[in-house]
Amino acid sequence: MILAVGCWLSICSVAVASPDDRPPNILFFIVDDLGWQDTSLRLHAQGPPHRDAYRTPQLERLAAEGITFTDAYASSPVCTPTRTSVMTGRSPQQNQISYWILHKDRDTGGPREGTTPPSWNVNGLQPDDVTLPRLLQKGGYLTIHAGKAHLGAKGTPGENPQNLGFDINIAGHAAGGPADYRGGRSFAKDPAKPGQSVWDIPGLEKYHGQQIYLTEALALESVAAIEQAHRQKKPFFLHFSPYAVHAPIIANERWLDHYSQLPKKEAAYATMIETVDRALGTLREALEQLQILDNTVIVFTSDNGGLSAHARNGPAHTHNHPLASGKGSALEGGTRIPLVIRWPGTVKAGRRSDIPVISHDHFPTLLEIAGVRCPREHDATVEGVSLVSLLQGKDHSVDPQRALFWHMPHFWGPRGPGIQPFSSIRKGPWKLIYYHHPQPQRVLFHLGQDVGEKTDMAAQQPQIRDQLSQLLGQHLRAVKAGLPRRNGTTIPYPDRMAESTKKPN
Repeated sequence: MILAVGCWLSICSVAVASPDDRPPNILFFIVDDLGWQDTSLRLHAQGPPHRDAYRTPQLERLAAEGITFTDAYASSPVCTPTRTSVMTGRSPQQNQISYWILHKDRDTGGPREGTTPPSWNVNGLQPDDVTLPRLLQKGGYLTIHAGKAHLGAKGTPGENPQNLGFDINIAGHAAGGPADYRGGRSFAKDPAKPGQSVWDIPGLEKYHGQQIYLTEALALESVAAIEQAHRQKKPFFLHFSPYAVHAPIIANERWLDHYSQLPKKEAAYATMIETVDRALGTLREALEQLQILDNTVIVFTSDNGGLSAHARNGPAHTHNHPLASGKGSALEGGTRIPLVIRWPGTVKAGRRSDIPVISHDHFPTLLEIAGVRCPREHDATVEGVSLVSLLQGKDHSVDPQRALFWHMPHFWGPRGPGIQPFSSIRKGPWKLIYYHHPQPQRVLFHLGQDVGEKTDMAAQQPQIRDQLSQLLGQHLRAVKAGLPRRNGTTIPYPDRMAESTKKPN
């Protein structure tokens, strides 16, 4: 065993440098598939029954010291589009990265049931793209990636995060999930032949055969990278992206006894969540020992809504209650996510905000915090807005009526509520979804009164429906977003269709 049970949080001590005027360090902690209700941090009075069992004291502590956003959104209901939007500040539809990627030149979101998606950037980000880590790197930061990358397709330069602006890459590659979370199985599909599967985790060979969980190994390696930046007296940007809590759902057996009241699969899932929270604690302890915690901005978030369509116990599509559905869906369960930001000396402790924000807001926000400018040409295409003034306490510096847009003209995996090709818009309390399949169809919800999206108001509120349709159509045309073809004919933009009376499946 490489680590004694309960002792993996200990950090090696490093000599502390005297304070200087360096810009703040940035720890961007983005969990994979972590749902809005997947922690012990309460974002709504209601919740699924198993929520009460979750143990995330480190996240609760972070929230008590920072700001919690109750209406934070992922840029997409699946991973790669959101992750590349964080990197660029642009929506998936403008990046043309509208679905998850894997192999070079292969479309992972192809035709289904008579609907064919538009052409899109199946290879993801590449070295000539402007990215957040590259800009921070040029601004003097040591840029560190740890864990899931999934930013560029296998067989392209973009599969290696170091080609996208990261100085250090810890276990990041093209695949979006791990073959296995257990070091005892070499994080591989076949532990006797690690590295043979596209899903096997690279670069962690020192942990092969050891009783350690993948999230734990990533945290330890990240601590070493933080210490390197400290020795070099450089600010760091750590993009900490544990593969957890993405499938396969595999228990961290250290913590299983905490969840004996849950069904086996949910108990395993809960240990994955707890392990992520403990990794947050490991990184925090390192910052404390180096005496740089108060000069570090910490962002904790997710890349899309929580998994609920399959691989879980209990009724499907209920794990994000009171939100409807989950990962892959146009409904709130597919895109609403946790977001907590700690910025000592700037963010008032214990704040909560219900102003809608979205993942591509992190790009301009972190650049402004770091004092790094975006090239003018790219800046003109950035859709995210800086949250710095909001973090400083100016609540209405970000317009609560700002329109947020989504566009995923692909099917994702299993079927379920809202899991079909769509475009959508939220503006204030109103949300319009334009389903592309099985035929063009618009539905309208008032999230302030109906967060579970149970009552379609499109027929009762035709003026609001048409106003939002116009804004959504204008946006899709402005960013040159393609629409699917249905039985060989491209469907119309949402503001250029006759309302159908037939509801989507």
